[in-house]
Amino acid sequence: MAEEFTINSAAIETKINQLLPSQGGFQPGVDFSASTMVIPIIDLTETAEGGTARADLQTAFSLTSITEFSVNNTTSTLVNTTGYYRLFSNIHVVTGGFGEFRITDGTTTKDICQFTGSGSANADLLLDVIVYLRAGESLVGFSANANITLSGNTRQIADLTGNLVNP
Repeated sequence: MAEEFTINSAAIETKINQLLPSQGGFQPGVDFSASTMVIPIIDLTETAEGGTARADLQTAFSLTSITEFSVNNTTSTLVNTTGYYRLFSNIHVVTGGFGEFRITDGTTTKDICQFTGSGSANADLLLDVIVYLRAGESLVGFSANANITLSGNTRQIADLTGNLVNP
């Protein structure tokens, strides 16, 4: 049978107020208690202190996490490793230019997006998407001629099973 003990501690009360401000602090008239019973503990300290990064920060670029590319008048494989990737690109299109980003497994190809230059003005477009690649699939950039340049960066943000990769 478990035994219960009451704990009166200003230090513990202060720490609870510091770690869990959203809980309104320790309420008067409520005492902490201890028990000789074994109870599993889940450590939420990092979360309670606000130490976890927001989801959007997980997709940040860093010096060592990005792979730069520039595709002009050619086809280039940008990524051929499984996982989730952020594709960030500037597309510079001149009249008569055609290009696209696509996913392929060597047999089947699916376009992510296509760009065609028409009229007399040049255009610069930004693209920022997340791409998922399975085994045997590749992310490809294609520029049909010198009138279109696909340039930018890729960065793995998670592995195949969704485990996040820090920048």
